[in-house]
Amino acid sequence: MTPFLKIVAEDIYNKYGNDMARVAVVFPNKRAGLFFNEYLVNIADGPVWAPKYIAISDLFRDNSSLVVPDKIELVCILYKVYCDVVKAENPQAEIESLDQFYPWGEILINDFEDVDKNMAQADALFANAKDLRDYDDYDFITPEQEEAIAHFFQNFSLERKTALKEKFMQLWSILDKIYHRYNDELRQMNYAYEGAMYREVAENLDVENFKYDKYVFVGFNVLDKVEHTVFSKLLKAEKAFFYWDYDTYYVKSAGKMNNEAGTFLAKNLQDFPNELKDGGIYNNLQKKENRRVEVISASTETAQARFLPEWLRREVKAGDRESETAVVLCNECLLESVLHSLPDDTIKNVNVTMGFPFSETPVYNFITQLVQLQLNGYSRSDGFYRYDYVGELLRHPYSVMLSENARKLEKNLERNNRFMPYPSELQINGDDYLTSVFEPQNGNKNLLVYLRTMIEKVALHYRKNGGNNTKDAFAQLYAESLFQGYTMLNRFITLFDNGELDIMPVTLFKLLDQVMRTSSIPFHGEPAIGLQVMGVLETRNLDFRNLVMLSVNEGKLPKSVNQASFIPYSLRSYFGLTTIERKVAVYAYYFYRLMQRSEHITLMYNSSTDGMNIGEPSRFILQYAVETGIPVEHKTLQADVNMQETKEISVKKSDEIMHLLVQRYDVRSDYNKKKQRKFLFSPSAINVYINCRLEFYFKYVVGLRERDEVTTEIDAPTFGTIFHAVAEHIYGEISQRKDVVEESDLRRYLDHPLLIPDAVDKAFRKEFFKLKDDDDSKIEYNGVQLINREVIIKYVRRLLEHDIKLTPFRIRGQEFEVGGEIQIKTVNGNVHSSLGGIVDRMDEIAHPLQPGKTLIRIVDYKTGGGNEQKTTSVENIFVGKKDRPYYFLQTFLYCNFVKDSKEHNPNGFPVAPALLYIQRAGGDYDEILKMDKEPIYDISAYSEEFSDRLNSVLEEIFDQNVPFSQTDNEDHCKNCDFKMLCNR
Repeated sequence: MTPFLKIVAEDIYNKYGNDMARVAVVFPNKRAGLFFNEYLVNIADGPVWAPKYIAISDLFRDNSSLVVPDKIELVCILYKVYCDVVKAENPQAEIESLDQFYPWGEILINDFEDVDKNMAQADALFANAKDLRDYDDYDFITPEQEEAIAHFFQNFSLERKTALKEKFMQLWSILDKIYHRYNDELRQMNYAYEGAMYREVAENLDVENFKYDKYVFVGFNVLDKVEHTVFSKLLKAEKAFFYWDYDTYYVKSAGKMNNEAGTFLAKNLQDFPNELKDGGIYNNLQKKENRRVEVISASTETAQARFLPEWLRREVKAGDRESETAVVLCNECLLESVLHSLPDDTIKNVNVTMGFPFSETPVYNFITQLVQLQLNGYSRSDGFYRYDYVGELLRHPYSVMLSENARKLEKNLERNNRFMPYPSELQINGDDYLTSVFEPQNGNKNLLVYLRTMIEKVALHYRKNGGNNTKDAFAQLYAESLFQGYTMLNRFITLFDNGELDIMPVTLFKLLDQVMRTSSIPFHGEPAIGLQVMGVLETRNLDFRNLVMLSVNEGKLPKSVNQASFIPYSLRSYFGLTTIERKVAVYAYYFYRLMQRSEHITLMYNSSTDGMNIGEPSRFILQYAVETGIPVEHKTLQADVNMQETKEISVKKSDEIMHLLVQRYDVRSDYNKKKQRKFLFSPSAINVYINCRLEFYFKYVVGLRERDEVTTEIDAPTFGTIFHAVAEHIYGEISQRKDVVEESDLRRYLDHPLLIPDAVDKAFRKEFFKLKDDDDSKIEYNGVQLINREVIIKYVRRLLEHDIKLTPFRIRGQEFEVGGEIQIKTVNGNVHSSLGGIVDRMDEIAHPLQPGKTLIRIVDYKTGGGNEQKTTSVENIFVGKKDRPYYFLQTFLYCNFVKDSKEHNPNGFPVAPALLYIQRAGGDYDEILKMDKEPIYDISAYSEEFSDRLNSVLEEIFDQNVPFSQTDNEDHCKNCDFKMLCNR
């Protein structure tokens, strides 16, 4: 394979020799010049005075005094012109904000670019629209134009075509004024958009002012009218020479076989004679020798990237030049996946040359989170941040990179449920990043400078830590994206200082987001070194021996060409502007030109129909396979994940696991001496084991747990905790005053309008908002929190109303610990452990069946719904079936401890277990648990059997022959934290 640029370099060297100082070689882009220069150096037999390499855009810029500002400033200037013109036409008109206008301003500028690059008569074009008034058929208005017009004129129905037509005409009636006013405004500033500058050069071209004697144009295809004009004038002055890159297959078939690739080359060859006369070099596409072509369908986009290591190991042999191999992405969003997939053992150097969406980078995400933090995440009236925004920023990789305290701070906020932290809680002394990032910002200028400062911090960190390694493709990506973000913010600051952005902060940052979303990161590496990773546009003029193209799907190649425009198709065609057919022909040329000299070709496409993907290969693949006669091998990439039946998971108790069990649950272990836990086993842990041994292993042996979440929502446990705190407060206050709770004490709370709500607010401050007792900050409930507050107030009232029936009674304890040490028998001796928990409430009431006698109740509050649990035997408490009465285990356990406790039951009163379902309290509801429908007024009748069965469970936990296995009851898995680990 002889690359086209090498052929051109040899021809130019043969014609001009070593002295080409007065020669300029013009390419469609800058990249081709770098390859060309390498070929020229290798061809020359000694030192050579190389020609000047110029991209076509620079040829125009070098011959104009006008300056092309960046797109942001161009749109801002256009917006001012648009506002002036609309107000002049209709002083009462409502004008869109700048961020609303921005995308449509880009469309207008693109239309003006097209008009000027093709040197259309603007006045005639816009005036011609008046003839459209007489049309009865409105098909000339495309869906994209409907959307654009609908944005500019919002008070009409798209269902009414006549209204749409009138709005279209209103817009067209001012487009000519906008066009001329806009160009005049730019000229006064010595500015022009690119098309206007090109047109000015083409119309006023003085060949004598062109500084080089010869201009050699290499590898062009479609020519705008301005380019055609410049080429013609230079050719007429005998200053221009042309080298065309094509294949006789598609040039000859242009207009005959409907192969779009040769559409423009046929005319170019007539207008501008080719310097290369040897027809043999243009007969490559249909050669079968040394050519292998395969088309591979893949089920996803990323599956194509994961195939690359295998492809590269097959195609790139030891000693091959890596630069002869190219990975071409028709979907630029695949770049990151591709870079992750490249094998280090095969590829030593990578050069990325393509545009990558800025919105796909960590920098975009970082800037967006910073903006959201300051605009939406900070309450200026209350002086606090909202955790949703704080937590997201703390988890961002840049925050973790810049602050060693970021993760610690996040965990601390989660642990304390601080969803409204103050800046002082977030700004840690000595931590420059946290101090500056959580500094509230006011005003557009301050916020823009703040964003720039944060990007500077990231960039400086990368620079200090070797992040500017040019051989690392990811380092290139991150460095370029940081530079792009910094430049963008600098541009906004300059525009603000110049008075261009005197708008509301929300509008400003919507505009910033629009700009970031439409921006692309240009990569320009050293092209002659390494594997070439590029987009389709970057392949122009380049040839590769080994070629793999990813995402060669219809809609990706050619790209979806239904681009929004305010100029109807009929007028675009008549005035020689860019049309859909023209764009398709351009992409056809890119495809066929890239294929014509390559030897090992793999074309991959996504066969999935998910989302926007239609799952079809590009039309160009089908054309190539049918028309060229080259054998094409079709393959399907098999997914690397095989669907298999879910296997049962069972963890055997190895010696290591047994050692871990003893460490965790023997009070004498070094682990527990350090931890100093009072109770090693809890009723909850035992319930988990009975329900699912494997869940017990994950949770209580390995120590896995779900990540804490800071949330403004009140989940069931938090709701219960607040209710418990209120009940504890009320009965604690009464018990401090007197020994016996009487009806009047409860009526006092029920009749007073503020006592219960105040107690609920106090509990919210402590348990939900996590405020300290000395923190007098005002709390603000959101709508859902207010609803929960009212429900808790209602529940507390229901509790007190229910308890009135028990008066007089005594409160003997609330939220106190009960438990003790236990001995667990194992084959290796006893494990000395402990078991216990926290009792919600212990009270003394008059015995319902024995007048004059006292009954102690162990009461467990239940604020949730669900069915009331019942049992017919103690055995059922320990059998892991679907309807197991697991609440019984906790209350039975606590009753057993209290029954024999001299501290809690010195008089030896009978002890009864009780589950008080608050939602059911009322009427003749009795919370005393029942065994086979009989109330349990004395736990002693069941204590021995309960203790025996409990000991059996504990001994089984330490039985090395009983593995930690999955439950058979999959209903239990629905709310399990570990169901993803079990594939349940």
